[in-house]
Amino acid sequence: MRAVLDVVMLALNIYTWLLIISAVLSWLIAFNVLNTRNQFVATVWDMLYRITEPVLRPIRNMLPNLGGIDISPIILLLGIFFIQRVIVLYLYPAVF
Repeated sequence: MRAVLDVVMLALNIYTWLLIISAVLSWLIAFNVLNTRNQFVATVWDMLYRITEPVLRPIRNMLPNLGGIDISPIILLLGIFFIQRVIVLYLYPAVF
């Protein structure tokens, strides 16, 4: 059981980093620091979009319109941190 919890924690950590990289990359593309006509940038952006968008879309649908500000990654990160804390504080001690 402990191994399963370790795999879940690792997957949550990897997804956290993917969310952060996706947010930074979107800012760099929005401010024209990176050009999406570059094949490498376009491929990385498409991969990150396909990984993060299915989870972020329902959060965006529930949030009110805040203008041009997208806080859905922050809300998802808070949810991931909450799940990690529950695993560390309540599930790890219960497993021998």
